Amino acid sequence: MDKFLIEGGAALRGSVAASGAKNSALPALAACLLTSEPVTLGRIPRVKDIRTMQSLLAHMGASVEEYSPDITLVHANSLPRPEAPYDVVKTMRASSLVLGPLVARTGRARVSMPGGCAIGARPIDLHMRALEQLGARIEQSHGYVEAVAPEGLRGGQIHFDRITVTGTEDILMAAVLAKGETVITNAAREPEVVDLCDLLTKMGAKIGGAGTSRITVEGVEGLHAAEHQIIADRIEAGTLLLAGATTGGDLTVTQCVPEHLAALTAKLRQAGFEVTEPTPDSLRVRPQAKLRSVDMTTEEHPGFATDLQAQYMALMTQADGIAMVTETIFENRFMHVSELNRMNANIRIDGNRAIVAGPRPLTGAQTIASDLRASASLVIAALVADGETVIDRVYHMDRGYERIEQKLESVGARIRRIQ
Repeated sequence: MDKFLIEGGAALRGSVAASGAKNSALPALAACLLTSEPVTLGRIPRVKDIRTMQSLLAHMGASVEEYSPDITLVHANSLPRPEAPYDVVKTMRASSLVLGPLVARTGRARVSMPGGCAIGARPIDLHMRALEQLGARIEQSHGYVEAVAPEGLRGGQIHFDRITVTGTEDILMAAVLAKGETVITNAAREPEVVDLCDLLTKMGAKIGGAGTSRITVEGVEGLHAAEHQIIADRIEAGTLLLAGATTGGDLTVTQCVPEHLAALTAKLRQAGFEVTEPTPDSLRVRPQAKLRSVDMTTEEHPGFATDLQAQYMALMTQADGIAMVTETIFENRFMHVSELNRMNANIRIDGNRAIVAGPRPLTGAQTIASDLRASASLVIAALVADGETVIDRVYHMDRGYERIEQKLESVGARIRRIQ
């Protein structure tokens, strides 16, 4: 099992490029199931979750070809096996994304309940209730969701009781082939949802309101071939910015979308960093004043992303004062706290809040990554810790970060992968 060995104390300096967004590429790959014509997707990140989704599409009968390291062509001419079996998707949270496309395209679907990180509930019941409102009949048993709509789906009024990104994406994909109009309220506004809408529109879908809490979809008879470039991964870009900031370096992240990171850059400026945009698609962070503690609460977009909470907490261990980090999205997303405390951090959990006291001199230690973003927080902490840190179970990080150790090493980190 791979591990990271990190020697702390090196400030990150230089520039590093962000990859395509895993959380955008996954629904884009699922959207390829909606048409019998080929769809070409560019800037696909080479991470484990993407490989799992590609394997899933191939299992269903689609042709999946990689024309270069980041270009994938999917041709779902026929789908003889409209199912997502447990053995294929057990390590991935995004398996539910194929539910809507399969029912819309084939009239039936059998999908294993999601796996992946144990950061809290991501209830698929929101997807199921919404699909039922579009006319699907759904049963849940033996760890699978089975949905049928032999006469096709029909448009309807969908209101999500709570904002759900994958739920919004799933129902969007179902609605584009449903008869009539679908209106989705309390929809997710994340950039990844907008990117999916852009792809679906290129394929012939009729969608209005992308990026707002009210999305309308006018169903069409069928979708066609398209080419699409995946947006930059704002979570990877944010992780790199936080790594540069925590080490007190001077780091520029290129090929990103600054507006997607506005909540993070606002906090970095409050904490004492200068954050600039050298070009329209890059962000530079460097110290400007003494690092000070700044409270943060995770929120749905455009608020502070929950996927950056653990990494931000690592930064706050080095800040002067007390920072309250409040998690409102997932109920079990403080599993990295015990590992950070083993590295001499001073963090106390109080319900859905973590109280971070700093600055604390971190020390290298043997640590274990519990989930994707927790592993990133441990890497950032290790970069400033005294001595060597070993991070076990970095397969979590491989699910969502492309060549992260190589990228960090290119800007000065002393990090290597070991067995």
